[in-house]
Amino acid sequence: MILNIFSNLWLSLTKSLSCHMIENVFSTGDISKNEIKRLAALRYYEIIDTPPEACFDGLVKLAAEIFNMPIAVLSLVDADTVFFKANVGIDIPASIDRKDGFFDLAISDKDVTVLEDIQENLGQKASNLIEDLGIRFYAAAPLITAEGFLIGALSIMDKQPRGLIASERSILAGLARTAMDQIELRKASMAQIADVEQVNVTLANMQQRLIDLNGQLESTNAQLSKANTQLNTSYHTTASLNRDLKKSEQRLKSFINKAPIAFAILTGREMTIEVANDMVLWVWRKTPAVIGQPLARALPELKDQPYLDLLDQVFTTGVTYVGDTALVSLETNGVFGDHYFDFIYEPLKGEDGNTESIIVIANEVTDRILQKENLQSLNQQLEIALEAGELGTYNLDIQSGKNHTSSTCRAHFGLSNNELFEFNDFLNSIVPEHRDMVNNKVQDAIFNKVPYQAEYLTQWPDGSRHWISSSGLTRYDADGNPINLIGVTVDVTKRKNYEAQKDDFLSIASHELKTPITSLKGTIQMLEMLKDKAADQTICRLIDMAAVSIKKITTLVDDLLNMHRISEGQLALKWTNFSVTKIIDSCRNDASLLGKYQLNVSGDLHATLYADEQRIEQVLTNFINNAIKYAPTSYDIEIKIEHLPEHVKINVQDFGEGIAPAVQQHIFGRYYRANHEGKQYSGLGLGLYIAADIIGRHGGQIGVDSTLGVGSNFWFTIPHPL
Repeated sequence: MILNIFSNLWLSLTKSLSCHMIENVFSTGDISKNEIKRLAALRYYEIIDTPPEACFDGLVKLAAEIFNMPIAVLSLVDADTVFFKANVGIDIPASIDRKDGFFDLAISDKDVTVLEDIQENLGQKASNLIEDLGIRFYAAAPLITAEGFLIGALSIMDKQPRGLIASERSILAGLARTAMDQIELRKASMAQIADVEQVNVTLANMQQRLIDLNGQLESTNAQLSKANTQLNTSYHTTASLNRDLKKSEQRLKSFINKAPIAFAILTGREMTIEVANDMVLWVWRKTPAVIGQPLARALPELKDQPYLDLLDQVFTTGVTYVGDTALVSLETNGVFGDHYFDFIYEPLKGEDGNTESIIVIANEVTDRILQKENLQSLNQQLEIALEAGELGTYNLDIQSGKNHTSSTCRAHFGLSNNELFEFNDFLNSIVPEHRDMVNNKVQDAIFNKVPYQAEYLTQWPDGSRHWISSSGLTRYDADGNPINLIGVTVDVTKRKNYEAQKDDFLSIASHELKTPITSLKGTIQMLEMLKDKAADQTICRLIDMAAVSIKKITTLVDDLLNMHRISEGQLALKWTNFSVTKIIDSCRNDASLLGKYQLNVSGDLHATLYADEQRIEQVLTNFINNAIKYAPTSYDIEIKIEHLPEHVKINVQDFGEGIAPAVQQHIFGRYYRANHEGKQYSGLGLGLYIAADIIGRHGGQIGVDSTLGVGSNFWFTIPHPL
């Protein structure tokens, strides 16, 4: 079939020998020297303003079918005019002024020119012709002569914006090279035909001279010999043209075979496979042995599927059929599997208008469909998980402030499904005392690229109040600009109520325990004064044990009271000036430090603080007691006082087991209790939390530096007074 197409091309070329030369009307003073050469190259081919030719019409039609484009054009760019040699899908004049369009864009670059959206790329430069036809996409491969001049382009166009991948650009460039080959062949044929005509004239003259000048036989024979030589040259030239034509046919076959899309030509009503490239054979799961067989015999698995009937319908009606994500069952090694394709059946008609063959172009999209189904399944699982966890989701557009929320998220703020919930609505739903805190955390997450986490109290439209916990992460574009804040919300009102009830209970319990504990502590102190008079040493040990126990109970009750004061914002500070060594000496005299533990003090022993002396001593005592509790074999405890330019720093260092990095970030949390390698320790887990709050109220900082197997250094800073 392809050989027949190129034979028809040769006949069309031989019928087009009446092409005339175009007068050179441009002014050499107004254009570049290279443009003069380019125009000379264009005129050399004598193709400007010539009638349509079947070979070029077929080529642009093939380009439109390969790229599934409604429009394809073969254009030639003169000095002031663009001539259209062939086109499909568009009704345009034979030529337009060069300045009125952008068809000369392709001759400025040897690579494929692509305008994915003409209105966006060119704006007002787009010609009226293009605007009237509504063309939005334009791609063109230049026609490049052997000398490297760009004389025109093979263009494809669409009325919708789109892109062109690298393999498609390569295909379009290949078609443009084929078009240039045809122009070269056309020129060569014209030259050879002109030579033949000249030889014929010469022969006619020689015959006339034989009649008129019979006596000049030798001269005539010499001329005949020369004419024979010219004829032989013409013969060899024609043979060379045939070889070039065959080479072009082979090039086109190779191009089709290696094309990255499935391509086949089915001939006759029986749909005999005339052409099948490598890709379509892979799609069919067949070998080249099926070429020459009717499609129904080559692919028997299509028997109960609609595609044979569709092909017959296209053959009989001559109407193109386009399939979108069509399901096809194909056999692979005896196993049938489902596959999805986008495809087109395009009829090829003869001169009588009847369909002779059908072009099949297909692209397998099975992976895309399966990925889409998997994504839908994952989204469904995510929705179920969010619903089970009573989690709401939100997606905040940072630029516009529009907030896309789930129904659960809106329910967390007392809203119905159809109510808008933009960022301003979100901020207004938060009680005023929490609003700035939440807004600052949102801005910090967006501009400092940190996770967003906040708990805040909201007021619903009905006046009720609810606690919400929300978290999220910011998504950024390639330039680092924030795009969206995406996260989840959860209603923690019940938890907050439980915490409030627990705090109330602990407060009441600690207050109620305070009176009997004070009385018991006084009684034990009186017993301690009398224990030396006791005759039984057992009584003395019992009194000492009771004193230690009452001290622990007193510490626990004090922690509970301090915790309640912190929660209620009632932990007041009494500011005074005092020496750091004073509170260290107080801790040194503590009963828990007697015996085997040694406090070693170094640094600035004259440093003073302006703070609440009792609260700072409470923090230091907590550090020392923790060193004894968690590092019982570290008998030396180092206390270092550093007088720095902006603050005083106090360090308490032990040489025990150390604290793991994962634990360090939680150690100052509320109710956190250490658990080293399964060892349980007494206490409520409030000591370091209260210490952190005390130091924070003084405007200082608190922290720990620890290495496993080496020990820990707890420290805090108190700023110098202004």
